[in-house]
Amino acid sequence: MPNKTKKEKGSAKPGVTGGGSSNKSANKDAADANDEAAKHRAANASGHPPPAQLTKVRGTVPLVKKDKRQGSSRFNISKNRELQKLPLLKDATPAEREELMVKKLQQCCVVFDFVTDPLSDLKWKEVKRAALNELVEYVTHQRGVLTEAIYPESVHMFAINMFRTLPPPSNPSGAEFDPEEDEPTLEAAWPHLQLVYEYFLRFLESPDFQPNTAKKHIDQKYVMQLLDLFDSEDPRERDFLKTTLHRIYGKFLGLRAYIRKQINNIFYRFVYEKENHNGIAELLEILGSIINGFALPLKEEHKNFLLRVLMPLHKAKSLSVYHPQLAYCVVQFLEKDPSLTEKVLRLLLKFWPKVHSPKEVMFLNELEEILDVIEPGEFQKVMVPLFQQLAKCVSSPHFQVAERALYYWNNEYIMSLISDNAATILPIMFPALYKNSKAHWNKTIHGLIYNALKLFMEMNQKLFDECSKQYKEERQKEKEKVKSREDAWERVEGKAKQNPMFNEVKRVSFNDSSVAMDLEDGEEMRDSSELTKEVNTEAVAGVGKPAKPLIRRKSELPHDAGDHQDIDDAYKRADDYLTSSNEMNS
Repeated sequence: MPNKTKKEKGSAKPGVTGGGSSNKSANKDAADANDEAAKHRAANASGHPPPAQLTKVRGTVPLVKKDKRQGSSRFNISKNRELQKLPLLKDATPAEREELMVKKLQQCCVVFDFVTDPLSDLKWKEVKRAALNELVEYVTHQRGVLTEAIYPESVHMFAINMFRTLPPPSNPSGAEFDPEEDEPTLEAAWPHLQLVYEYFLRFLESPDFQPNTAKKHIDQKYVMQLLDLFDSEDPRERDFLKTTLHRIYGKFLGLRAYIRKQINNIFYRFVYEKENHNGIAELLEILGSIINGFALPLKEEHKNFLLRVLMPLHKAKSLSVYHPQLAYCVVQFLEKDPSLTEKVLRLLLKFWPKVHSPKEVMFLNELEEILDVIEPGEFQKVMVPLFQQLAKCVSSPHFQVAERALYYWNNEYIMSLISDNAATILPIMFPALYKNSKAHWNKTIHGLIYNALKLFMEMNQKLFDECSKQYKEERQKEKEKVKSREDAWERVEGKAKQNPMFNEVKRVSFNDSSVAMDLEDGEEMRDSSELTKEVNTEAVAGVGKPAKPLIRRKSELPHDAGDHQDIDDAYKRADDYLTSSNEMNS
């Protein structure tokens, strides 16, 4: 991660990344994608939210390509699918073009079957595909073609083709999608859907587009149906949806609050109900640009969104799918309002994973991004719990967690914060660093720890020596405590040996599973010291008396003698009814 001071972090203005104008470019971006950390760093450098990932590439290790899974939504197939090829728009007179364009848009409302019989209606499918291609080119390159009659037809054509029932999820249990291993389920009807998306995007982005005219047809219900499509498993469709929704958000001011509210509801259902949604990364990418445009001071609504919606997203088990986009949104908020830093960091520490090392590495990545933009005053409020957690990470037996935590000492801005507060931080970190400099199993960790200790030593030699002295004193106290405990047990054993019954009692091992303790109902287990004392007392008091035998009491369920009789009568051994082979031969 490049080291940046607060002044260098800057004035970059993010926007939603290119949203699907070409399927080929989307596939190329997916193939050339780096790992999540690299994309996140690049995003912060450029000021753009990290794009939603499609696949990962692991170095030069060849990946075995699986067969692409094909699925399809439930479309309402048109009954009359015979289309007549219409004249080209460029060949029509200017007076006829509007009417001809309306007819072509109406032709494109015909929905074909791509699943049960993909080879059916090939001639008419080609007519629709050609019409869509022509409409895309016409709206892109011509001016003054979006007349009032075109708006309802364009919006209706998009709704007829797109708003449908999505197929059931391939991972209904919410299993995490692994871009390295799993192939996404692709939409079988994509050849036509892609062209419809491209036309609608050109329609929204046209210089002639009039939001006041379009708002009669694009309302809240329309936006809600659009948001429902984000659960599509086809990443190509989600990429187009991301750009389409962002264009609508930018052009329709009256729908902005509604869009944010519905996205919040999607996140709430994801976190607290089903934990299974395919479009979380894309929705977060849209929000990254929206957050960047928030006016200051932030509204209470936006602060609540950060603390009650974005932060709980860290709890989901599929965090790796959308973590770069989530971390970008969090950092954008903190750059807007540094006073939120303490609450965000305390929530991050609250949700810190305990048994999931890859997720812990993601948290460390995000924490460093936050520390890169933190104000010194806010840092002092959270540095104690923060470095207590970092000390645990340094001591982690998982070398990637320890390694990622120790990389903080290569960050110049973080080291400047540590240097200003060394008197508080060094006593917290020193025991973990000193202990693992010798005890950790990984040699790479040894080198990183020595580097951190060296930096601490150069930072404040006197404080370093005091921490070293204090650590050795505490270690000596621990050794003395262990020694005193051993001496106390030796004294107990010496006194026990003086008892005449010692040799007899010695044969009883309290660690043997054959020893039974006859406990009355409600009696609590005694610790070993109390038990030893009682045994010695009873042994002294019982000199000359016969030793009471130890009996193992077994718990048995109450039973009725009649049950055994019924079983004996109902089930007879087969030997009584079968004759042996010797008897048959005789």
